[in-house]
Amino acid sequence: MELVRIAASLAEEMERLTFSPPVAHVYNPLIYARKPHALYLTRYGEAPKEAVFVGMNPGPWGMAQTGVPFGEIGIVREWLGIEAEVGKPPHEHPKKRVEGFSCRRSEVSGRRLWGLFRARFGAAESFFTRFFVLNYCPLLFLDADGRNITPDRLGQGEREPLLTACDLSLRRAVTCLRAARVIGVGNFAARRAETALNGLAIPVGRILHPSPANPAANRNWEETVLRQLREEGVGL
Repeated sequence: MELVRIAASLAEEMERLTFSPPVAHVYNPLIYARKPHALYLTRYGEAPKEAVFVGMNPGPWGMAQTGVPFGEIGIVREWLGIEAEVGKPPHEHPKKRVEGFSCRRSEVSGRRLWGLFRARFGAAESFFTRFFVLNYCPLLFLDADGRNITPDRLGQGEREPLLTACDLSLRRAVTCLRAARVIGVGNFAARRAETALNGLAIPVGRILHPSPANPAANRNWEETVLRQLREEGVGL
């Protein structure tokens, strides 16, 4: 499948990159969680899509554990019906260990995003007939204390080659999915999608990121996102 080949190519590109402090740990779930990731792509990545939702990068208790974007473990297993072997990144932080589908932690962002889709569509197949979810960057970055470092906070010399590879991969994936539009989950993802899709007749919108670190997301996130989607011409 072409989406699997695109992901494999991006995974290889990511392995060639190097990062310096404050980055101390880099997790690439496209490598160690490639089995559930490939299942997700092949099961639900059939074109065309009305819209593709694009997140920023993996969370430690979501895609870093399951290989699925925003992949809160319970929802991936129970709603998406995906569970497969997950390995280990080569250099784990003791506070952010990868336990795959045995992990007992919950990713709030994933619980909110997929929870909204589950509530509106019931069956996962009904959602994926129209939509898909990707992450722009496949890497999780942690500092020496286990704190998350988002891609926009990397040094320019390390950020630019990362963004170049991720831009190309997103452009290829969106084209493969024959998406009518892209919705950035948060401002960073929307800006990167606008850059990656420059020259294509694919409109890019945005919705509020569901992270609890975003104060606005802790006040009526679902209602806000449904309104934003209506304004973008997307009805759930």
